[in-house]
Amino acid sequence: MNKNITPSIKYIGVDDTMLDLFESQYIIPNGISYNSYLILDKKVAIMDTVDRRMCDEWWTNLRNALNGRIPDYLVVHHMEPDHAGNIAMVLSIYPNLKIVATTKAIAMLPQFFENIDFNGRTIAVNEYEKLSLGSRSLQFFMAPMVHWPEVMITYDSTDKVMFTADAFGKFGALCYDEDWVSEARRYYFNICGKYGIPVQAFLKKISSLNIKHICPLHGPILSGNLEYYINFYDTWSKYEAESDGVFIAYASIHGGTKATALKIAEILKENGAKKIVITDLSRDDISKAVENAFYFSRMIVAASSYDGDVFPPMYDFLHHLKLKAYQRRRVGIIENGSWAPSAGRVMKEMLCKMKELNIINSIVTIRSTIKEGDYTALKALADAILK
Repeated sequence: MNKNITPSIKYIGVDDTMLDLFESQYIIPNGISYNSYLILDKKVAIMDTVDRRMCDEWWTNLRNALNGRIPDYLVVHHMEPDHAGNIAMVLSIYPNLKIVATTKAIAMLPQFFENIDFNGRTIAVNEYEKLSLGSRSLQFFMAPMVHWPEVMITYDSTDKVMFTADAFGKFGALCYDEDWVSEARRYYFNICGKYGIPVQAFLKKISSLNIKHICPLHGPILSGNLEYYINFYDTWSKYEAESDGVFIAYASIHGGTKATALKIAEILKENGAKKIVITDLSRDDISKAVENAFYFSRMIVAASSYDGDVFPPMYDFLHHLKLKAYQRRRVGIIENGSWAPSAGRVMKEMLCKMKELNIINSIVTIRSTIKEGDYTALKALADAILK
């Protein structure tokens, strides 16, 4: 990508194409970018560091961009190690540099960096406070729980640039040319999904600003039609569905539940459902399943009973949905059991703990394998889910 966002703001981040799991849980086939920026004015500000995995490449980028200058500030928007991993090294090389961050972020520094004296080396900033770099000022906006409590964002009114921490981020290294929406959606609901209310507050804060570039900590710099990206964030953080379709998530042991899921999909299609997506929770990427659950307005969960409970892949999926504040959807339930069906009860109990779900009361029960006698109940479920 272009290393110059504006003549005074340079991109010094790095791609990590060797990491297999982001946060040790999310599959990232196209890697991840760790974004960092440099603002050159009368004074110089580094905007975040990167993960220690990519320390050497980042230092090369920083030194080249500095071209002999000495940085005055390190602005820390978020304390997660994939962005703050090189703070100690920056302080050791530039002893007069000041860390600019929220009070909560400064309090976290000793948790990550032992035996470093931060006294006199930090500047705590508050809501709307400004820091002059010379010809420009940086203005800070608190963004707690987007998605950690210490997060802030920074606005450069001279170049109309907003540094948004993890907001507007996406999976995927910048060396890959891929659609923003899908991987940004998967990133949002799996990383920030629980925090819709704080994201809404963040969007309101930036709504009056004249922004030409959004610089997140992961993913590409966003320029041009920014309303396009902001509208997605507005929809996601309101927990509104993007598609009036049906997402079918099943967890099958020996294939009986899978056959039932395929049958209900067939019936739904016959009844006029235009969009249907099916996921095998035992094999497919669970972060993609979480994304699809939020994407569609309706969901059917189908699972085998297991040890008087529910087959663990389904339990794991529903647990993820609860963690990410799944809500405002219509849900149907199918259970399978050979002698004592229990999956339906467990799934309904888990779903009932989530907000504003319209759960169809009638649970469809399959005994081991689907039979013609089950079609009536499945058709009734299809009718109910499409109402």
